[in-house]
Amino acid sequence: MRALIQRVTEASVRVDGEVIGEIGKGLLILVCAMESDDPSKSKTMAAKISKLRIFTDEAGKMNNSLVDVGGAALIVSQFTLAADTSRGNRPGFSTAAKPDVGRALYEQFVSDVSDLGITTATGSFGSDMAVNLTNDGPVTIWMDV
Repeated sequence: MRALIQRVTEASVRVDGEVIGEIGKGLLILVCAMESDDPSKSKTMAAKISKLRIFTDEAGKMNNSLVDVGGAALIVSQFTLAADTSRGNRPGFSTAAKPDVGRALYEQFVSDVSDLGITTATGSFGSDMAVNLTNDGPVTIWMDV
């Protein structure tokens, strides 16, 4: 699985102008299931993200995790993270999981994050979404599992 993780002070996602998911302090997680992924990768990624020490402590050092600060996660599916830009000018997405597999792994990931005691909000798989965020730091991390 692949994720782009952004530390945020707030984030929301809209579909057809209506807010369907929003959080305050926490992480916006854009996630893409790749063609070779299985549910074990979802669980591994959820655990790793929950423990990332990317929130500041009293001394201003990045020593706290999402769990430590009681933050939430806004999880948005984004197959374009699988973009292959190595040839030509049009990105290829053949390494992304097929839509039915991608949806199942996305839903599994949301469940895995929630099972860790993290408040979650979501986008809408396969929908045209508008994502709004205030990146805190900015802190943005790319992760492949």
